[in-house]
Amino acid sequence: MSVYPSQFTPQAAKLWNRIAIEHQRLLLSKVWCSHCSHSVSFKNVKGVVKSGALLLVGKCAECHGDVAALVDPS
Repeated sequence: MSVYPSQFTPQAAKLWNRIAIEHQRLLLSKVWCSHCSHSVSFKNVKGVVKSGALLLVGKCAECHGDVAALVDPS
């Protein structure tokens, strides 16, 4: 069973489900926040596909600023 954020496009969900669960959890818990200047967890994660890669966008769990992570499809 995957760690599945609720607001993924169908294409993003397909890419997300190819990622091992432990890596999914890591991706959701370690994103860089430029405002906080350290790694934070995502909140309100959405997933889309941009140029063939999975783009995760959401809010910083600490300051609620915008954060994003681009996941290489390979």
